[in-house]
Amino acid sequence: MRILITNDDGINAPGLKVLHAIATELAGEDGEVWTVAPAFEQSGVGHCISYTHPMMINAFDDKRFAAEGSPADCVLAGLHEVMRDAPPDLVLSGVNRGNNSAENTLYSGTIGGAMEAALQGLPAIALSQYFGPQNAKTENPFEASAQHGVDVVRRILAHTPEENGGYRLFYNVNFPPVTGAGVKGIRLSRQGMRPGTGFSTEPHLSPSGRRFLWIKGGNQQIATAAGTDAADNLDGYVSVTPMRADLTAHEMMDDLAGIAT
Repeated sequence: MRILITNDDGINAPGLKVLHAIATELAGEDGEVWTVAPAFEQSGVGHCISYTHPMMINAFDDKRFAAEGSPADCVLAGLHEVMRDAPPDLVLSGVNRGNNSAENTLYSGTIGGAMEAALQGLPAIALSQYFGPQNAKTENPFEASAQHGVDVVRRILAHTPEENGGYRLFYNVNFPPVTGAGVKGIRLSRQGMRPGTGFSTEPHLSPSGRRFLWIKGGNQQIATAAGTDAADNLDGYVSVTPMRADLTAHEMMDDLAGIAT
């Protein structure tokens, strides 16, 4: 198996090393793992692409590249430049430092990389490691994803149906904020929404008196509704959420039929 990996935390992020180990085991002795990751951190860029300016790409070795762009840019660079003569069988994005459950999904560059791969017609999985009191300050806060990542990806690939045309499935996987031994299992979860939690701004003054705004996140230890991703993660389970890039609210089409003329 040929696997392309990327992330949004940057080429030197510890989570990318975890993902490379996961991908190496999945690829097998006869497989290959290629890396095209952002040269600098790109957290929160979503599915952004560098449409109006070029990006520089540098090779660290024959299968490891850094691009000055977003995760989606890196996937495009991987598919249409780095691996153009022999495309990958699978694209993995992560392992993100922090969860991409609930509303975080919509901002995530990790998700954006997987989404771009799906739009290009390839199987794609985004993987993120939830942090919390039980794992954030441990020697290896990525332990849950490192120990369970291979099994989760194999299960997803084994149960994904063949698809022809349309918006292809991709997956959002979040590992719970526990140690490897603390993982209770895997749940198929819907995307949730943390009640009363969202991004905001926090003002600061520079030494010269100029006003700046930092984007501030909300409390990540608030559970979502039962059966959704963050609730399952906080309960000790790996969440697997199948997704598509189609943003249509399909359940509203009949109710809103009166809009049409």
